[in-house]
Parts: sequence; structure tokens; C-alpha cells
Amino acid sequence: MVSDQKRRRIKTVLRAKAPLLIAFSGGVDSSLLAAIAEETVPGQVRYILLDSPLVPRRAVADALRIAGEIGISCEVVEFFVLNDEAFCKNPTDRCAICKRHSSAVFKDRAAGITIADGANVSDLGEYRPGLAVADEEGIVHPFIEAGVDKRGIREIAFGCNLSFWNKPSDACLATRIPYGEPITLEKLKMIEEGEEVISALGFSQFRLRVHGDIARIEVPEEELEEVIAHRDKITAAFRSMGFLYVTLDLMGYRSGSMDDAL
Repeated sequence: MVSDQKRRRIKTVLRAKAPLLIAFSGGVDSSLLAAIAEETVPGQVRYILLDSPLVPRRAVADALRIAGEIGISCEVVEFFVLNDEAFCKNPTDRCAICKRHSSAVFKDRAAGITIADGANVSDLGEYRPGLAVADEEGIVHPFIEAGVDKRGIREIAFGCNLSFWNKPSDACLATRIPYGEPITLEKLKMIEEGEEVISALGFSQFRLRVHGDIARIEVPEEELEEVIAHRDKITAAFRSMGFLYVTLDLMGYRSGSMDDAL
């Protein structure tokens, strides 16, 4: 099978890079990388999860659950990127600033061993200013070296009977705020609380984008009517959080939709 060939290529890369420190987030990419690493070079890998207000509490809990599923011990490290005024101004290279800080945290704990992340071939076709910084910092990307994209990652995870194979994609909460609008702890908490409301209603792939006092909800096009069916609950909850206007994006969910303004 093609997925088996890809898995073998990933294993070859990991053997050549070990010992490793893997940046673990609990997303499909880093979770599969961790699972394959444990199988390929057991005892030669450390895992670190960065925890900050940019990461929803449910995402941290889910990451630790997945770590347990694949049998790894994951160190959780507090990440204080909000202390950087340049980052909080939310420039278009925000992700590059964040990557500089996270790379420093990983390198401080790596003690000279190779640092790897879950970046894949699909990321090369998107606006990812942090990826270039990762390269500069010496972080390696086993999936890219093995020629594996996002679809391939999910296919391999499915073939390995891993529960997270179809886990919805996610991103840090800062991606919900338009470039140029300051990132504040208050905004991040509003976004997290609002997304918890949407999740509790049964939606899985969605985003809550915040434009000042306007909440813009993105869900897949086929679920737009379902959001309307819950509009009273959503509106009441969002208004209580401080939003004046609650809107539904008729274009539906789009990964990285804030990049449309670039």
C-alpha cells in the first residue's frame, strides 16, 4: 500500500535523526510523528507540549489524552509569548515571532539533540512564516523529508488504527484575530469561551473569528443551516461574553481565512 511506503520513508528519516525532541501539540501531524517515533526509535525521543493562553484548555487535555493513547510521556512547558509586545501587536509575521520564542524553549531543553516537528508537504503551499524560522533554527521536518502531505498523514494514522486520524485541524487562538488588531488575554479568553459554546452544540470543524465587537462564525458550508437552528442559544451566549454582533460567514469554514487580507 502507498501509505505503508510513506510510513517506511518516515521511519528511515527518524532513524537517521535520532535521538530526538519532538514538538508535540496533540494535532494529527505531531501525534502521528510521535506514534511512529515510539515504534521506530523507542527510548530515544522526548516530547514537549507548549502551554499558553494561545492554546484552548480542551486542546491541552486532548493532547494529553492522545499522548496516553500512543504511550508517550509528554512534558508540558509554560510558554510566555504574550510577554512579547511585538507579538501582541499582531503583525503579519506574528507566527515567525512566536516560532523564534518556541524554538528557544525547545533548544534550551534539547541539550543538543535534534528537534523535530510535524510540518508536512501541504504546509509548503500555505502562508507559513514560522516554517522558515524553524528551518533557520535547525528544526527538522520528517514528514517533509519523507514527502508526506496532510492527506498522507491521515491515511497512515487511519491504517494504524489511531483514534485521531480524522481529528479536525486546529490552530492557535491568535489566528482568530485579524492582523494588526492587538492580541490580548481578554480576547483569547472570549474566543476560547465562544468556541466551547459552538463545540457543545455538536460542531467539530469550525472557527470563531473576532473583529472588534463582532463575532464571525465559520463552519463547513453544509452546516450553515444547523448554526441558524441554534442561533438563539449562540447569540445569547455570545452577547453575554461581550460581543455586540454575532455573524455567520456564508463562505463557510476556511483554514487560514485571516490570510485573505494579505
